[in-house]
Amino acid sequence: MSADRAEEVRRAEEIGGGQEEAVTTMAATTTLATTTALRYYSVAPGVRLNVRRGPGTNYAIVRVLPEDARIPIFCQTPGTTVTGPYGTSNIWDNIDDGEFVSDAYVNTGSDGYVRPRCSF
Repeated sequence: MSADRAEEVRRAEEIGGGQEEAVTTMAATTTLATTTALRYYSVAPGVRLNVRRGPGTNYAIVRVLPEDARIPIFCQTPGTTVTGPYGTSNIWDNIDDGEFVSDAYVNTGSDGYVRPRCSF
């Protein structure tokens, strides 16, 4: 091994570089991707749910979800308080660009936030 190559190896070991660091980084990236994977949630049985332009009942209805719909939740934000099959909540779920539904009608398994807060 040349003196230059030996110096490169020693420097890489000193700063913690090398294959072990790459494996750790890949594992951390895989864990992050897994924890933020998109999940679909069930709307309350027998409910045709209004989808609104914003997080509140004062926003226009843009469409109506059919019974037994399953929806993605990209983020959640506070809005108008609504009472539904899953309790009373002021949490609104962002299910698409500019589309929100009340969390009181979505079976998330929690009374709180299950996805990140919306930032807009």
